[in-house]
Amino acid sequence: MIDQETRLDNVIALPDNVLQYNYTMVNKEKEAIDINGLQKYIEPVVLNNMKTNPDMKAYRENRTTMTYSYKDKNGVFLFKISITPEMYSE
Repeated sequence: MIDQETRLDNVIALPDNVLQYNYTMVNKEKEAIDINGLQKYIEPVVLNNMKTNPDMKAYRENRTTMTYSYKDKNGVFLFKISITPEMYSE
């Protein structure tokens, strides 16, 4: 569990140097979520983490695209955020 609302299900390596984190919002259904608001809240947080976290250095050096995919408690897709090298190299 990342927090009370969010579970990290798995992380998968995809083609073209993409690493995808798959999350579930464990207490909410799609209809009860402000998807745009949640995405606008999460994107700057993960971008800042990619830019500043020392643990992400190897990913920055290898110009990895980080993707964060979210679904609701029933497995219904909510949204995906992609952080590209162009975004975190600014």
